[in-house]
Amino acid sequence: MDDAFLRDHLDHTLESTNLVDLGTRYQGKVRDTYRRNGELVLVTTDRISAFDHVLPQTIPFKGQVLNQTAAYFFEATEDVVPNHVLDVPDPNVTVAQACSPVKVEFVVRGYLAGHAWREYESGARTLCGHSLPDGLRQSQKLPEPIVTPTTKAERGHDQDVTPEEAVASSQLAPDEYEQLRDWALALFERGTEMAAEQGLILVDTKYEFGRTPDGGFVLIDEVHTPDSSRYYYREGYEERLEKGIPQEQLSKEFVREWLMEQGFQGREGETMPDLPPSFRVTVAKRYIELYETVTGRSFEPDPSPNPEARIAAALDH
Repeated sequence: MDDAFLRDHLDHTLESTNLVDLGTRYQGKVRDTYRRNGELVLVTTDRISAFDHVLPQTIPFKGQVLNQTAAYFFEATEDVVPNHVLDVPDPNVTVAQACSPVKVEFVVRGYLAGHAWREYESGARTLCGHSLPDGLRQSQKLPEPIVTPTTKAERGHDQDVTPEEAVASSQLAPDEYEQLRDWALALFERGTEMAAEQGLILVDTKYEFGRTPDGGFVLIDEVHTPDSSRYYYREGYEERLEKGIPQEQLSKEFVREWLMEQGFQGREGETMPDLPPSFRVTVAKRYIELYETVTGRSFEPDPSPNPEARIAAALDH
């Protein structure tokens, strides 16, 4: 997809929705959620967040990429863990089973990267109850994948917690926490296999779960998308690791790195920078590249100049 096409759509992104016929909207960082007849209508917008802040500008087609990537992986993992998806009536929309979100995110890490690496580099040797040895390098594979739970904050930064703290903060029984932890590891194993088929390494990712009205659990939110996951290219990984140079990756980490170069990490007193049009186009291209690489499919955008009207029509059918 060429730059000119993406530039032409900078002014036709889906920043937010106001689907009044669906009732009250809950606005998350990226998704607008409506409750309809016991179901949830999840609209993935083109908003982008980093360091737990919503950035000032949107990214063309990002919502379509995220929603379609999640739909692809929900279908590919439904034999591993049940999920909440009922229908995908529009490129930006998932209709899902209503449930109560578990107030902890299950982050699975197979490699030392991102937040974990920044903590390790600062001197920390324990992460969410897991002891890490000295001498590890950035991007190095861990002896085995670890689950590093975080609190699911409504606002501000999510916080790393131990399994015991996760149980206490999420109203989960210990055996329920263990079930969801095991599900997260099983999903990561499937995601790792699928990534390898595409010449990729699934580095780390997060999973969210919801409790259904009958007391069971399902996978919710998204799975193995660029907002929730980090991928490296397999080719060149070992050489880059040995040379100590950054890995070539498909993830949102490059957005965080750009923000850090502008002096922003979401800390108090820092000014959030605007995203220049050229960078918004770059981000869009990277998201599309990830979709096509992880799924092996071509991305077919819906370039409607009024995506909210298109969504409303799809939900009326």
